[in-house]
Amino acid sequence: MAESTKAGSLDGASSKSLWRRWLWVLATTNPPEGKMDPVSRWLFLTRAGVLPMTLVAAAEAGLLAVFRGDAVDWSLFAISSVGLILAHMANNLMNDLFDLQVGTDTEDYPRNLYSPHPVLSGVITRNGLARLALIVNAICLAIMVWLTLQRGWAIVGFAVGGFLLSLAYTAPPLRLKKRGLGEPTVVVVWGPLMVGGVYYAATGMIPAAIIAASLPYAILCTTVLMGKHIDKAPWDEPEGTRTLPVILGERKARSLTRAMFVSFYVLTSVLVITGGFPVGTLLVFLSFQLLVRVWRVYGRAKPKVSPVPNPVWPLWFAPHSFLLTRRAGGLLVLGFMLGAIIKF
Repeated sequence: MAESTKAGSLDGASSKSLWRRWLWVLATTNPPEGKMDPVSRWLFLTRAGVLPMTLVAAAEAGLLAVFRGDAVDWSLFAISSVGLILAHMANNLMNDLFDLQVGTDTEDYPRNLYSPHPVLSGVITRNGLARLALIVNAICLAIMVWLTLQRGWAIVGFAVGGFLLSLAYTAPPLRLKKRGLGEPTVVVVWGPLMVGGVYYAATGMIPAAIIAASLPYAILCTTVLMGKHIDKAPWDEPEGTRTLPVILGERKARSLTRAMFVSFYVLTSVLVITGGFPVGTLLVFLSFQLLVRVWRVYGRAKPKVSPVPNPVWPLWFAPHSFLLTRRAGGLLVLGFMLGAIIKF
């Protein structure tokens, strides 16, 4: 992950086909070289590279319903899943907007180093970013209203709860990220709110077992944020941004993240034993080799310079967590698909 490896440094990038440019943005959250086409610009502004985590949460909800034998309205499942993805995009837009507003995002802050900040880099104006966030949130609101008409007022609880937590994550006065509450917020959002919300929209019910079933993957997703905040701690601590890694210190934060990795596999196994997950979800253990590699990374302090090519440096721990989350999440979905087919 060498410091000099950025999106714009690829030779011949301007001559690549559109789909390769889009894949570059999705893989690195960095813009391709040259003038961005509308799709690349949208993927860059919304940080679409992290959306696979949300897609897995939505897929888990639908496949859990099939495994449990609950009747699924697939049109409502699809609409709620789209709403979930748009809500994640809106959250990313709002984070960039509010972190800039309160002075957190500056030219020398990691957010602008691992990927150019959309406003500071001149890709969009502050007002333009605000308008875009408003438009996406308006679409999410329309989806919420439609789902509420179909399923009832519980939809409002899931949607508004997710929106308020996303807003409070960076926006004053709460600024949960600054108070060591950002990490627990991600567990709640990626677990009960995302999985539970889509499950309810698709089936019209929300058994308590679904809340429990949502937690393993939510914890795994939170390791990505833990890694990012460990990476950012040298900048956050002097500015008074007390993320959980700043409060704990790097060594304890790395140990906690390791424990979270283990809890994902342990909780998945427990849910299989108790019948909450299909046996097929044990496929997540095929990611064990990658877990060992990531485990070793978290066992050592962050290097001064990335020893391997890294388009998102100075992030070091976060991309390793993301790779494991993506691999294990894909295997989890595959396991649920097998469970939906064979009901075992």
